[in-house]
Amino acid sequence: MESTIVTIQVVLDAKLLRAADLAAKRRKLNRSALIRQALARHLKHLHELELEERDRRGYLAQPQREEEYRIWEDAAAWPAL
Repeated sequence: MESTIVTIQVVLDAKLLRAADLAAKRRKLNRSALIRQALARHLKHLHELELEERDRRGYLAQPQREEEYRIWEDAAAWPAL
């Protein structure tokens, strides 16, 4: 799928803009590239949080039974000396 770049207008606090410009300069990026990368990372993070929440709800709705995890606890136990 081909991506199309579009121009948007975003309102930022002056302090945030200065920090973004400094970060872009340090990473040798332009402001737009820095914002694109940051937004992509943030959206990925939000997706991961949604997946974690879905898993949490699933385990609450259908908790594991002891026999399902006991075998792994026994396998991970340190051997007796």
